[in-house]
Amino acid sequence: MPETPARMQFAVTARRLDAHGSVAHCKSASVPLDTDLAGSANAFNPAELLLAALAACMIKGIERVVPILKFELREVEVRINGIRQDAPPRMESIDYEIIVDTDEPDRRLELLHDNVTKFGTVFNTVAPGSKLAGVLRRAR
Repeated sequence: MPETPARMQFAVTARRLDAHGSVAHCKSASVPLDTDLAGSANAFNPAELLLAALAACMIKGIERVVPILKFELREVEVRINGIRQDAPPRMESIDYEIIVDTDEPDRRLELLHDNVTKFGTVFNTVAPGSKLAGVLRRAR
């Protein structure tokens, strides 16, 4: 009988501080949350958190495969824009640009992008519910 692969579990706790904000805790980290109906410039709102999670997923995916592929890079930047639909409320579309500072050939950049799209947990959770599209390109 084949073994069932181990599943990773994650836990986050969020608490309302007042009508202007909340805070999320995970491990020994805290993230301020913009839960104010008027908005807050000092914290990520839920949609921005989703986009930040997607960006972190992409960067972490790159970090995971860089040693496997023996891929040399100096820097990675991810830029993400999301369009929110009102009725029903959802992220209608998300466009991203992954910018990699590297001397690797173009075919290796394509391989890196393939790994990001195939093996990212958040990427593959968001993709079925939104028009998710983007590019991985070399820094100029």
